[in-house]
Amino acid sequence: MNPEPSLLRRVVFASALYDLVVTIPFATPWTAEVVLSNLRAVHQALGAGGDPLPAFTSTHLFFVALFGTIVTLWSVVRLFQPTAFNGAIDTAGRALFSTWMVWALTQGATRVVLGFLVLELAWMFAQGGAILGSRRWRGGIPATAR
Repeated sequence: MNPEPSLLRRVVFASALYDLVVTIPFATPWTAEVVLSNLRAVHQALGAGGDPLPAFTSTHLFFVALFGTIVTLWSVVRLFQPTAFNGAIDTAGRALFSTWMVWALTQGATRVVLGFLVLELAWMFAQGGAILGSRRWRGGIPATAR
């Protein structure tokens, strides 16, 4: 089965769109504060376990907004250039983000992080699978058979 040439581009584009929607609220200190407040409320409402999110200072919000801005911009790059190269870099980034989420969870972070982790891993495997699938097939035959 030869994957459609556009499948990889669609998966990279969709993962970028997901990232844009999730991270744009973190891109300013004001919107990040609202999101973090909502995450605190979710933690409390669910009795999620782990440490609840603390009130963030302006220094914390600066770093959150820095992260939000960079990931938002990276999302825009992938929306306009959903290439295998950009998808591969993003897949590696998702593996690292997932690692840091697992680390935070093992250190007692709020279990609300699990929701982010599940989605991060899902996109990592979807995108990684599409990349591997596109590399395995070239011109209707497996690349490894050449």
